[in-house]
Amino acid sequence: MNFDGLDSGLGEYSSSLHPGIDHSLDSSIEHSLDPRLDPNLLQNVELEADGVQLDGMSVSVPESVHLVEGMYSELHRVVAEVGVPVTAAHFDLQDELLWVGNHGYTVEVPGVTIMRQSNRFFFCGHTSGKVSLRDLRSFKLEHEFDAYSGSLSDFDVHGNLLVTCGFSNRMNGLSCDRFLMVYDLRMMRAISPLQVHVDPLFLRFIPTYTSRLAIISQSGQCQFCEPTGLASPADIFHINTVGQLVMTFDVSSSKQALVFGDSEGCVHLWADSPESTFNAYSRETEFPMPCMVDTLPHLDWNDDLLPLSLIPVPLITEPLLSDWPTANCSVTPRRAPPVDLEILRTMKKVGFIGYAPNPKTKLRNQVPYKLKEMDAEFDSYNQIPESPIGREEEPHLYMVPKKYRKVTIKYSKLGLEDFDFKHYNKTLFAGLEPHIPNAYCNCMIQVLYLLEPIRCHVQNHLCQKEFCLGCELGFLFHMLDLSRGDPCQASNFLRAFRTIPEASALGLILADSDEATGKVNLGRLIQSWNRFILTQLHQETQEQEGPQAYRSVMGSTFGSSGESVIGKLFGCEVENCSTCRCGKETVRVSSSLLFTLQYPDMNSADKTIRQYEFAEVLKRSICLEQNTQAWCENCEKYQPTVQTRNIRCLPDVLVINCEVNSRKEAEFWKCQAEYELHNKMRKEDLEAMKMKENNPTEWEALCNAEGLSFYTSIEELKNIWIPCSIKMKLTKNKELEVTNWTENEGLSPSEDEENTYLYDLVVTVAHILDPRTGGSLVAHIKVGETYHQRKEGVTHKQWYLFNDFLIEPVDKCEAVQFDLSWKIPCILYYARRNLNSKYDLTIKNPIEASVLLAEASLARKQRKCHATFIPLMLNEMPQPSDLVGLDAEFVTLNQEEAELRSDGTKSTIKPSQMSVARITCVRGQGPNEGVPFIDDYISTQEQVVDYLTQYSGIKPGDLDAKISSKHLTTLKSTYLKLRFLIDVGVKFVGHGLQKDFRVINLMIPKEQVIDTVYLFHMPRKRMISLRFLAWYFLELKIQGETHDSIEDARTALQLYRKYLKLTKHGIDVDEFRKILKGLYEKGRKMDWKVPEPEGEVQNSPKSNQFSHL
Repeated sequence: MNFDGLDSGLGEYSSSLHPGIDHSLDSSIEHSLDPRLDPNLLQNVELEADGVQLDGMSVSVPESVHLVEGMYSELHRVVAEVGVPVTAAHFDLQDELLWVGNHGYTVEVPGVTIMRQSNRFFFCGHTSGKVSLRDLRSFKLEHEFDAYSGSLSDFDVHGNLLVTCGFSNRMNGLSCDRFLMVYDLRMMRAISPLQVHVDPLFLRFIPTYTSRLAIISQSGQCQFCEPTGLASPADIFHINTVGQLVMTFDVSSSKQALVFGDSEGCVHLWADSPESTFNAYSRETEFPMPCMVDTLPHLDWNDDLLPLSLIPVPLITEPLLSDWPTANCSVTPRRAPPVDLEILRTMKKVGFIGYAPNPKTKLRNQVPYKLKEMDAEFDSYNQIPESPIGREEEPHLYMVPKKYRKVTIKYSKLGLEDFDFKHYNKTLFAGLEPHIPNAYCNCMIQVLYLLEPIRCHVQNHLCQKEFCLGCELGFLFHMLDLSRGDPCQASNFLRAFRTIPEASALGLILADSDEATGKVNLGRLIQSWNRFILTQLHQETQEQEGPQAYRSVMGSTFGSSGESVIGKLFGCEVENCSTCRCGKETVRVSSSLLFTLQYPDMNSADKTIRQYEFAEVLKRSICLEQNTQAWCENCEKYQPTVQTRNIRCLPDVLVINCEVNSRKEAEFWKCQAEYELHNKMRKEDLEAMKMKENNPTEWEALCNAEGLSFYTSIEELKNIWIPCSIKMKLTKNKELEVTNWTENEGLSPSEDEENTYLYDLVVTVAHILDPRTGGSLVAHIKVGETYHQRKEGVTHKQWYLFNDFLIEPVDKCEAVQFDLSWKIPCILYYARRNLNSKYDLTIKNPIEASVLLAEASLARKQRKCHATFIPLMLNEMPQPSDLVGLDAEFVTLNQEEAELRSDGTKSTIKPSQMSVARITCVRGQGPNEGVPFIDDYISTQEQVVDYLTQYSGIKPGDLDAKISSKHLTTLKSTYLKLRFLIDVGVKFVGHGLQKDFRVINLMIPKEQVIDTVYLFHMPRKRMISLRFLAWYFLELKIQGETHDSIEDARTALQLYRKYLKLTKHGIDVDEFRKILKGLYEKGRKMDWKVPEPEGEVQNSPKSNQFSHL
């Protein structure tokens, strides 16, 4: 600390306070001395009277500033984080007082030389070698450390660590101690001291390098080390001070530079890079001055949030002028403002108290002073928040209807078991859960599923590739078929999706942070995903591969025969013609699976946008003509070229990407919707006038009919531009004609059905703009008759809104309405009428019994170890209703994210992402009952954060093909085995199978599941572990150190046999309930813990009610 600007009179102090200072030194530098320094170090040190030489430059000493009397050994600016503003703290050596502002505090241990502050304490370092910790609010002594027997030279604080350096009394003198004392502020005690290789005089934490320390000696040696590690001589650096001694040292606030001051007046700057960042707006030095209020701050009376406590009021005993008599005053309490609707929506009640997250629309603990003068202003339709923050954000919340907002799953300690999905979906269609990474594409998965030809085609597809999106979509669609309103999750499909390099290259794979914060343009992203998935499915399903990977015994007819169904559905042969100005014409034929809308160029000079029909814009987008620079082989250089595109055939499903990605396109849509509204209103007026003139009697009867409105509601006509049907025709000259069409109108008999198609709108995908949640994607889908027939037994068509697991029927006009302020069009699907009649819609299960036969392991070392299972033989193939014991073990890919509520309960924001690691199936009958026929360890390419070895038995390396000694397979291979068992109709026996099937991503009919956790369970009681049930009923002690899936599957089978034995001996329901009551009583007494081996016989329940069985 430089004190050159202090009054020279401050140098007059009592010598008894500083016996270590040599009075032979020049008095002009006495005020800059620090009692911590050794006087011998100051020999041959001279300071110029007019200034300090700094690298050849003369720096003038500022004029002296008169301060209060006393000697200041340290000046330190602090701002207490507990709410007490502190301008400056200093120590008066004469009065032995610690001054904080205008308040002086007595110091028990004299000689405060160093002061530091953390968010917990105010630290004072003393010349006696002690460090005292004081309370930030009261500055009372809280704790004290006796660091050194001699004196303290420096200390620093970072986090929970306090590190000191100093001098010790040795040989009747002071010597520099090479041991740094380290203290843990959590336990308030010293931990292992740190030995360094230099003589420490200064030290500072450099937090950018974890918690590294920089230790500096007087001779210029600098050592870096961790406070809890070992110091290495290799970390010592030397500061070239040209023989001078280091007098001071500090670290920049950016932690990117170190600065050293030597005894010659030079400053040495060290930095980690040439472009180090410094604080360019540093404040001037603040000196401790008495608190003097010269002028009162200016108060703005128009500011509603200005605290009136800023006005100082003197303490007086006389009545104030504003203190009116009680007779002239009336008590009018301020009416409480209405509760925020968002708080009421998200509130969760615990007893009679409601808890809700802070919507952050108002500043905390502040209520505006503006009072409502009229009760009418409290009307619920006029609730504009007073906070300037909320005034901008709040209207967006109510602009988006509730069913379009992003839906989230509220997790409890039971996970998903008590979450009411039926509240969001009262249909029998299955929603998709949104908590999985990259689940933004859920709406498009529903779109593909609800196109009948695609649903049948991908379920018939099966190939050898481990990560095939076509196969995974087929497995997912099978789950959606089996579901009766219960949500599914696309975890396996998205797992395969993340492994495809093309998806990553296109930017389709999002990080969790990007999806949560809403940084990504979801509208543009889903259009890229739409193009990618159609191209990927087209490539995968046209490959000529049979399923040899699954060892078909009889051979298989599955596999593509050339052109894929995707190509037939969406493919359109396109002719691209490029004409150079030299006359050279080049024609290239390609195939396109979708088209992108190209909007007319709007003249910037003329701000008006003329009216376009959707069919006109669509035709211009399909038959595109544009001028561009292209290579001409005739001219042998780049030339201006006219490129035109024409189509040779019409697709069965017309897919359109809307590309509304800027304000310009949104304004175009909005203007066209307004034109369309005026045209429809004018048309209805003309029809009404015509009817009134032709049939006045009927018109009068309609007008007098109660509750009958002749006009269509304006709300149903707003924000509509796209038609529900279009007609497309290819003429004999291969020219395309596109016309807006009405939904109920067919083709005339004279029109050629081969070259004229009628398309009906079946899908609209929209991007919902909601700044509070980051936005979401929803789909409106016109569900066909076949789906309603399978799910509900009725044949009709209906539009539905699909918003993840929220599914709700909507009106046709809602599907085509796009309010561009919150609902942006993204994708349109137009399907040819009577589309399903052209395709074979039968599903032939491609999974054969050969998947259960023996297969090679992926692990290189597996053949050297003992096999843990015996595959099924051909004569052992499972039959319907056969029993199969099942157990699965899992590992964690991502830890759960949770927060603590104000009432102390934990709220799960995002559950942990699990991945199946081991699947075991054991025979449930026959001579080999209990012998495993599947014991597969699942190889994973994703990073595992927790193997859960205590509960799963999986160890690091078990899932690595290079070092694993287990039978390692792919997830797809094991998934096919389970799918085959489900399709055959076997009954799975296990403990807690609901979670197992959920993580494996399988949907299984309830009649095929026998779960022992529910067999031995009483309503409104806790679930009992498999270990306790095995000890209680079977006298088995399982799951000792770790879990073994083979042991668990066998035990579940034995428990089921025990359950059958109990029920077949004539024990009625009441008797079995008594057995369960005994089970629960025993469990409560033993705290649901299995006894140790020495007490096993004594506590075994075999001698009680089961002895007669």
